[in-house]
Amino acid sequence: MTRVALLVGGRPIRTVLRWLVYATVVSALIAGLWQGYHGAVSALLGGLINLTAGAAYGWIALRSSNGTAGETLRALFRAEASKITLIVVQLWLVLSSYKQVVPAAFFGTFILTVILFSMAVFVRER
Repeated sequence: MTRVALLVGGRPIRTVLRWLVYATVVSALIAGLWQGYHGAVSALLGGLINLTAGAAYGWIALRSSNGTAGETLRALFRAEASKITLIVVQLWLVLSSYKQVVPAAFFGTFILTVILFSMAVFVRER
């Protein structure tokens, strides 16, 4: 986690990525107790999809030059497109290759981390 946080720099994105890690681990523990090994793995995979997509979003958005408003907007659109592409590809990979996926644990953690990532707007710089 520290390595990813250092790569993306800004405090709000680091904070949200930390929240995603915590939510993923807690969800995996709960799913593991509820559904066993495959439940825990499914929850981990569901959370890791948004964690990696969020880290890519932060890295792309923060490495772009801070020029005009148009350049900033283009960078944010590029970061969002990359995030969505990563999410779709990772969802396809998991659902097509992991046959023992537990849908409730996988999609529950996935949706939880999507909601948590949207909370970045509420994190203040200090």
